[in-house]
Amino acid sequence: MPNLNKKRFIVDMQPVGRRIEIESGTNLLEAARSAGVGLVSICGGEGWCANCLIRLVSGQLSRVSLMEEAELDAAALAKGYRLACQAEVLSDVKIEIPPASLSTPQRLQVEGDELKFELEPAVSAFEVACPAPSLDDLRSDSTRLAQAILDAGHAVPEFEMGVLSDLSQRMRKSGWKARLAVRAGLLAAVLPPKSRIYGLAADIGTTKLAVYLLDLESGETVEKMGVMNPQIAYGEDVISRIAYTREHADGRKTLQAALIGSFNEIIARMCAGQGIAAEQIVEGVFVGNTAMHHLFAGLPVEQLGLSPCVPAVSQALDVHAAGVGLKIAPEARIHLLPNIAGYVGADHVAMLLATGLWQRKGIVLGVDIGTNTEISLISNGKIISCSAASGPAFEGAHIRNGMRAAAGAIEKVKIVDGEVHIFTIENERPVGICGSGILDIVAEMRKAGIINEKGAMLASHPLVRAVSGTLPEFILVRAENSGHDKEITLTRKDVNEIQLAKSAIRVGIDILIEQAGVQAEDVEEIIIAGAFGSYINVASAVQIGMFPRLPVERFHQVGNAAGIGARAALLSLSQRKLAGEIAERVRYIELTSHPDFQARFLKGMYL
Repeated sequence: MPNLNKKRFIVDMQPVGRRIEIESGTNLLEAARSAGVGLVSICGGEGWCANCLIRLVSGQLSRVSLMEEAELDAAALAKGYRLACQAEVLSDVKIEIPPASLSTPQRLQVEGDELKFELEPAVSAFEVACPAPSLDDLRSDSTRLAQAILDAGHAVPEFEMGVLSDLSQRMRKSGWKARLAVRAGLLAAVLPPKSRIYGLAADIGTTKLAVYLLDLESGETVEKMGVMNPQIAYGEDVISRIAYTREHADGRKTLQAALIGSFNEIIARMCAGQGIAAEQIVEGVFVGNTAMHHLFAGLPVEQLGLSPCVPAVSQALDVHAAGVGLKIAPEARIHLLPNIAGYVGADHVAMLLATGLWQRKGIVLGVDIGTNTEISLISNGKIISCSAASGPAFEGAHIRNGMRAAAGAIEKVKIVDGEVHIFTIENERPVGICGSGILDIVAEMRKAGIINEKGAMLASHPLVRAVSGTLPEFILVRAENSGHDKEITLTRKDVNEIQLAKSAIRVGIDILIEQAGVQAEDVEEIIIAGAFGSYINVASAVQIGMFPRLPVERFHQVGNAAGIGARAALLSLSQRKLAGEIAERVRYIELTSHPDFQARFLKGMYL
């Protein structure tokens, strides 16, 4: 029988935006599960995995437990960090859940903090009405519309063929009334009366496309969608795609067509879901690394594979949407933010814009992790950037049992007393390992002494076995415990892939710190962005040497910041201008030209 005298309290969980009323004494892990918030917990709530980390913003929790004192350092505890499974609710509380504590599906829903700015889109819309033609009024349809625009108190925009081609039919069908979308003196679309206008923002990742549909009149993101970049069929990284364009006469067009085709499919699905016409999408802002930017726009990329690697174009561009094959408003334009260098593109500019790093005081690092990782160090108002070829290992590629982040992928691992504990996406039976899981495994194996600093496995460990003709492998999941009745193992080659990726990132960070004339311990904050950056275990990344050994509270994961920046530039001309100013302030450093890059890279391989 329930205790009717027991107090009930509200738990406010941010940034997921969930609130739940629970009984006094309920721990936060139970509260989160009751609210449908998936916190990672490998240990089942015993406390030893330390994955359900949260931060108390306000309210009262139970005293810090002995388990928390063992797993969290004094600085973290002082800042309000607790383990959800150990912290009982004693009042109304508000908590902050770091991205790494959320299961992957929910991490991907948390985009990070939106920018605050005045709504100032490039396209505006207004209603007009025209008198119908008659024997006494034989003016052309375009002249008739132009006069109606003047009568409504607006300047007459240019009418181009995309609009003129069906203007006559449209005006007659709508009874000589219309809503016009105008961009910088150009008529972008003639729409039925009272139609709302929309815009597209997109982050063109080497591996994934993130697309957002926004209402340009309210600023609201009405739908978002993520799909794999279809260009993967022609190469997993930008180097292989650049090579494809060199080896095939129509390679550039083939890669562009694959990308545009995927965008058109997304647009059709979004429009169907919202019950709108594609012609109501009247503007777009797209970002991507320099190679993705060029391939979208149909620009040459061959020179990006040669030394020195320079972009064909660095300034911001406005691309005719119909000209590249996008099926939206007939005269819509896609604004492409500026590139910085051959391998630091518009997506990094968007990330700097979204996070506000460009205006930060002190010393801050921004790391946008992906197949290609862009890094910026902000030191006393100066920005220096570089690009690290981290490769596709973090996406599960080149790993024997690697997979994308999907149901059944191992995303968290803990090794305790020689026993392996795993956590899979959606708690499904394990079928493979996603990037965050691979990072965790390598870090845990290193802590447990199963691999040494060079990545070699300890042959005598009970979970390590020698396979005839190959290097030893680590048994992560036995066949009877997997979702496909096959073993899931990690090989020495898999470990090496992670070593290569993490070394590339670490060398980039170290060289930027050196160029700024500061020390690693001077870095006050490290902002981690990007799809993979959203769900890595920061402690594991520090353990294997991917990041400097700094207190965990200095690291902040912000999700797809490039997507946030693209949306800001879609909704505000001032934000677009600011993006251009940011790009001009950046000093780019080519890592491979650094005199001891190779020696640093080899050293960075050590775990």
